[in-house]
Amino acid sequence: MARVTRTVQAPPDRVFEVLADGWTYSDWVVGTVHIRDVEPSWPQPGSKLHHKAGPWPLSLHDSSTVLICEPGRRLKLNAGLWPLGAAVVDILLEPAGESATRVIIEEDFEEGPLRWARNKLNDLVLHQRNVETLRRLADIVERDRETQR
Repeated sequence: MARVTRTVQAPPDRVFEVLADGWTYSDWVVGTVHIRDVEPSWPQPGSKLHHKAGPWPLSLHDSSTVLICEPGRRLKLNAGLWPLGAAVVDILLEPAGESATRVIIEEDFEEGPLRWARNKLNDLVLHQRNVETLRRLADIVERDRETQR
């Protein structure tokens, strides 16, 4: 399993606002190149966002489904990437001082062929991907916070 942590200079509710906007996922989730649709109930459990991942012409069309939603604290997803498989992505938000949030992403392939590729190299790739994912998320949250002042 890949686990990455980053402190974002915004309170947990502000970070969760970005997570709750499914249309922004391609802006911060590395590998997601386009959001095709977001169900109106997003991010309630069972709701989906439909995405395209990977470079054209090899793009994969799939969806991510919310497994757990605790506003301001947690969003757990089943992220589809079939025919390669699906990963469970758990995003945890912890207060880190008065106006900061420790964001933790834990990700592991749970279904499909990539599940059988569990090794140190796979963990390293997921780790590096999520380091960049959290950097992008922080950029959006912190930039938006600056423009709201």
